[in-house]
Amino acid sequence: MNAPIQQLAISLGVMQVARKIPFDDPEVLLYVRIGYVVSQLVILATYFYVSYKIKAKNDQTVLKYVDAPNPMSQEPGQLVTTTVRDYDLSETSKLVGTPHPHHPPLFSPQKRTTDTPQIRSAYTSIAMMGFLHIYMQYTQPLFVQAIMGLKGIYDAKTVKLHLLGQPAEGDLKRPFKAAPGLFGGTSGPQTDKAAIDEAEKRVGSKKDE
Repeated sequence: MNAPIQQLAISLGVMQVARKIPFDDPEVLLYVRIGYVVSQLVILATYFYVSYKIKAKNDQTVLKYVDAPNPMSQEPGQLVTTTVRDYDLSETSKLVGTPHPHHPPLFSPQKRTTDTPQIRSAYTSIAMMGFLHIYMQYTQPLFVQAIMGLKGIYDAKTVKLHLLGQPAEGDLKRPFKAAPGLFGGTSGPQTDKAAIDEAEKRVGSKKDE
């Protein structure tokens, strides 16, 4: 079973379990609320701790690859030159929100040095869940998000590398391979010399324009 199908199966299973929980029981509801808050605190704590570990290690090993092309565009993948430190920080930011483009293409001078957008994204998500629960009286999402959020931490590759101490081999080798689709097949980053050389030529041609 590939990852997306497994994720879908787990999500459906959690939702089925949530339907059987008596949320109208005040005591049960209290425990669900506490569980959700605890899960969010664990996610944020994990994000900050893994980020701290990455910054403390400060691995400046250069990482060069060709990013996967946008399927909605005819443009080829862009050349990315970054460091292991910055790459891992970007991947870790996925724990709390959409990752920022800390690793710009080679011809772009921009570089992000703050994690504020990711924290803001996490707070926004919590605020939205609070709105759905308090004003819309939806309770099941609290339970589902608590479980799936913790599963997201368990699946995070930077958590496995920096918290669990697993070696950067196989699926944990940088740059990480993109998760396959529901029907298999994916276009992940390219690290072969031919693809990198071709991307560097495109960068050079843009500089000459």
